[in-house]
Amino acid sequence: MTDSVLAEPVSAGLAARPVVRLLPGRDKRVRHGHPWIYSNEIVMDERAKALPPGTLVAVESAEGRAAGVCMFNPRTLVAARLIDRDAKATIDARFFARRLKQALALRERLFDAPYYRLVHAEADLLPGLVIDRFGDLCVMQVNTAGMELLTPVLLDALERTLAPKTVVLRNDGAIRALEGLGQDVRIAKGEVAGPVRLVENGVAFFADVLGGQKTGWFYDQRGNRAFMAGLAKKGGRVIDLYSHTGGFAVQAAMAGAGEVIAVDRSEPALALAERAARENGVADKCRFVRAEIFAETEKLGEAGERFDIVIADPPAFVKSKKDLAAGARGYRKLARLAARLTAPGGVLFMASCSHNVELETFAEQLRRGLADAGRSGRILRTSGAGPDHPVHPYLPETAYLKAVVLAVD
Repeated sequence: MTDSVLAEPVSAGLAARPVVRLLPGRDKRVRHGHPWIYSNEIVMDERAKALPPGTLVAVESAEGRAAGVCMFNPRTLVAARLIDRDAKATIDARFFARRLKQALALRERLFDAPYYRLVHAEADLLPGLVIDRFGDLCVMQVNTAGMELLTPVLLDALERTLAPKTVVLRNDGAIRALEGLGQDVRIAKGEVAGPVRLVENGVAFFADVLGGQKTGWFYDQRGNRAFMAGLAKKGGRVIDLYSHTGGFAVQAAMAGAGEVIAVDRSEPALALAERAARENGVADKCRFVRAEIFAETEKLGEAGERFDIVIADPPAFVKSKKDLAAGARGYRKLARLAARLTAPGGVLFMASCSHNVELETFAEQLRRGLADAGRSGRILRTSGAGPDHPVHPYLPETAYLKAVVLAVD
């Protein structure tokens, strides 16, 4: 491991921690279980402002009641992230190993094979931390200043819990900028010789854990891929828009589709999708097209192409609230174009991973897009991310993934 390992506590107890005090009457949410404290709920005096981002602090109400130990960043809207309700808790490798073991035990109940999201931030009581597991390789994303400071301890805890052969730090997400963090990708332990093999729903795929999107694979769509593959009929035509590394496309081909077209802008991603098709023996059924999605979909529609299953799983159209109006129009346009490609009696799948877009808004854009295409349909299924992406009960906005399946008339 290239990082030094800290076995000693980061902070031994309450006396060693700065105290951050809440404004009068602003402790109700955190007392009831919310893991975030906003900057306008805190006495943001000069002493608090001077604390380095990521400092572990003891948070107290205006009356002096302890609320817990938090990672504190005076420069962000979410200024404090609760890490334990015991303000005196020792935050060290043993602490994190216990949290990781809890997360691991849940995933081992859910899945038979070691390919899943091991840690999903606040929902696994580890705010700002994501870990995806690819067998004996783990990819870690650290998205807050507090977890950045604690990275050596986290690596120690991961070693105690799983002892993976390889650990990759994918600290290159744009969200890190909100915490004042830079971007970095490095191997913390072991080596990466090339794309990493994984298995999902019994089908083999390959992930670029160093240069691919996010951690290299999107485990959140596992259940939706299985559902859509189950609808693939022998001899049917399937088109997978925004195919990325072929998760939907290859599983549809494996399930019996006669022809599958996978479309994406990324040549490296399509190369991994094609490799997966060969690995699973369905390359003869699949065609991989590098193209801009809206232009290609428009062209296919004008050419009269029709498909029994149309899948559209785009990247986030709405990355901040200011993008909501434009992003909503994008979903409506995509729904119109995708509906035009769907054969009568066919099935259309559309998803949104924009956490700023609520399900009601997304569903409304689908309805409008369907009407714009002169089509009608019925909703067969509405779903979200898989169970290895749990939602914190006090953070419903973290239920970011919305997926709708429509039978199109």
